[in-house]
Amino acid sequence: MNRQSCSVGEIYCVAFSMTNGKGILIKNIYYMLTYAFQVLRQSNYDEVASEEFENIQDLFAAILAKGIAQQLKQGLYLEYVSECANLSVMRGKIDIHGTINNKLQRNLKLSCEFDELSENNVFNQILKTTAIILLRQSSVNVNRRTALKKVMLFFDGVDMIDPSSIKWQSLRYHRNNQSYKMLLNICYFILEGLLLSTDHGEYKMATFLDEQRMSRLYEKFVLEYYRYHHPRLRAAASQVAWNIDDGVIKFLPIMQTDITLRDKEKILIIDTKYYAHTMQVQGQYDSQTLHSNNLYQIFTYVKNQDVYNTGNVAGMLLYAKTEETITPDCDFQMSGNKISVKTLDLNIAFPDIAAQLDSIASSYFGDTKRN
Repeated sequence: MNRQSCSVGEIYCVAFSMTNGKGILIKNIYYMLTYAFQVLRQSNYDEVASEEFENIQDLFAAILAKGIAQQLKQGLYLEYVSECANLSVMRGKIDIHGTINNKLQRNLKLSCEFDELSENNVFNQILKTTAIILLRQSSVNVNRRTALKKVMLFFDGVDMIDPSSIKWQSLRYHRNNQSYKMLLNICYFILEGLLLSTDHGEYKMATFLDEQRMSRLYEKFVLEYYRYHHPRLRAAASQVAWNIDDGVIKFLPIMQTDITLRDKEKILIIDTKYYAHTMQVQGQYDSQTLHSNNLYQIFTYVKNQDVYNTGNVAGMLLYAKTEETITPDCDFQMSGNKISVKTLDLNIAFPDIAAQLDSIASSYFGDTKRN
């Protein structure tokens, strides 16, 4: 596994993937999360921001311990859960088969099914399961394990759940459980992006987030950064309408941009890319070129957005920098529109990452950063 050494006293350690050869400062993953989930900017997470982390599990354990402690102050979310019990008086509805069974066993109680408000629901089960798995990881700092054990004392009435059985898409948030949204997203990163199953059915943790989850986090981070620091650009993940003369438009795929920045008549469409390899190898001489599909995609977005061929719409492929020797930094003029390919280095101090993003905005729109 590739690894860079951290200098003495440096507060950043590096998270490396054995599969993608990409290095990211663990501290920067925290900053990316603070933009993706704005609740992390709340004052109760200030301590996490100032801590040092040896690995990605350590970071998530710190966020989860702090977040669950905060949730306990508000109270655990309660949800109606179906219960079945033998009772002396009827409650809810009678379970006929259970009641007959009781009579055959000379038990005079009624078997009843009823709904009861309970903390033993899927939201709390996911929190407990994730925390217990983290507690079993020797890589998690002892102080953070202690913090997790402390909050788990309040989860005695909550069952654990098989991570593979969680239907993430079916989770619904509303006024009473909105505060769980960030916490369960962190659990999703851990259980889906870090968790590995051993041959014996046990769990161990990977030392890096997989590429798919990091790609989504990277996209969300860039979007929320521009929303927060450059409000004038009205950053949004908007759709581009097909500019067609004739035909059945419902058969055409949706063109969904990652980030669209707008200021008056000028538009910049940014497509974020988090790949193991920024370049592709082509031809008998193994020449390295940009990913053709990515260029076709951004060019299509730009030309369909610029309906009147004004040239005021530009496109950019923004790659997360890898450890490859070639780092794309290109500008092209294609059919009257500017198409750029840039890289964002995530393995440097966060103020320098912010400076890179600010530079992208200022190079096209001028100074738009909020003071």
